[in-house]
Formats: sequence, structure tokens, C-alpha cells
Amino acid sequence: MGEGIQERGPESAVTGVICALPAELGGLAGGRVGARQRQGLELLELDCGGAPLLACISGVGKVRAARAATILLAEGVARLLVVGTCGGLKRHLTPGTLLHCRKAIQADLGVREGRESLADPEILSHWRREAPGGEGTYLTADKAVLSPWRRLRLARALRGDCVADMETAAVAAVAEAAGAPWGALRAVTDGAGWFGSAAFRVHYPVQAGRAADTIPGLLNRLAPPRRIP
Repeated sequence: MGEGIQERGPESAVTGVICALPAELGGLAGGRVGARQRQGLELLELDCGGAPLLACISGVGKVRAARAATILLAEGVARLLVVGTCGGLKRHLTPGTLLHCRKAIQADLGVREGRESLADPEILSHWRREAPGGEGTYLTADKAVLSPWRRLRLARALRGDCVADMETAAVAAVAEAAGAPWGALRAVTDGAGWFGSAAFRVHYPVQAGRAADTIPGLLNRLAPPRRIP
């Protein structure tokens, strides 16, 4: 069990980071100073240039992401950052594009009430300065968008840039319920559709950790997180 984060006083709130797969933690993994086990999940204690981080590799999907977010908040995390990759739903969102999340939507939820969450504007603003890129909507679904017809349907439902992922809206809903600010940044690996799986395999190794690698610079721009009352 690590000591660096646990021994910090109440003035040193912790930022939480969630990604679905190990590669999406990028270079942050090199700052590991300890780890703890909570409810079957490993929480990684990271030193990010003096700023404490608590990271969790949640696994793929909304249920696992929501579980990770809940556990991190129970451990005293004061804000949540989601990083990883996504599928572009607009033609110009080609592999390598970074898209910041302005709004996250549970795309396959059967009711409208409570399925949308807005990212914290301060996190969004500072993250865009640190990692130049557009902002748009993340459509979080239970399954990868492999049908081009589904991609077109999702894309036409929204104005502006949008991407498909499988975790962000779940983390956002948990954070919002707890009163914790959140933000998300993902790199496009494919144009979600029939050939998305092949494109994902090609581009994922290069794009997986790009969003996470911008977090040290983001933390330098943000004020220290405030503990949740």
C-alpha cells in the first residue's frame, strides 16, 4: 500500500483519473508511487510532478466505469478526469484527432431525463489550452458502434462534432451526482463503422496514451482541487 497520497493533509485534495485499458494511462504510469485494492479494483497512486493522482483502469463499459468512479470518489478524490480513445462519428474526425468533451450522453438509455452531463467549464477551458483541439459531444453506448448506419444515425442526431465511447457518460453521471467536477479528453482511433475494428487495431497503440500524457500540463494550469463537502 502506498504512503505518498494517503499521508497528505486535508489541504491536498486528489485528482482522479479513469481509463478503460492499461495503455490509456500513457506516461502517467511511470509516476506510480503505490497502489491499493478496493472492491477488486487496483487504485494506482501516482506522483504527477508533485500533484497527487489516484488512477483506476476500470475495464471497458459503462458499468465498470461507474464502479470505478464511485470507488475513487469514496477514496476522497475531488475531481475526475477521463482519458482514452474513441470512434469518430463525423468524417473529418480522423485518427489522431483530439476531441474534448463538452457534453456526455448515455446514447442507449431509454429515457431522456438524466442522460446528459456537462463537463466542468474550467477543466474544459484549461485542457483545451494545454491540448489544442475541438470540443464536442461524447455518445456513450454499451456496444462499440460497428454499423455505419448506426454511426450515421447517431451523427445526424447531433449538431457539431461527436464521438462514440463506452465509459464517459457513466463517469460523468456519478461525478455529477457527487458534486465533483469532471472532464474528458479522447483521441480518435477510427471512424466508427464497419472498418472501425481494423482501424482501431492499427491506430490504438499510437493514440492510446495521448490524452493521459496531457494531464501533467493540465494540472499546472488548474487550481488545486477542493474537497467535496
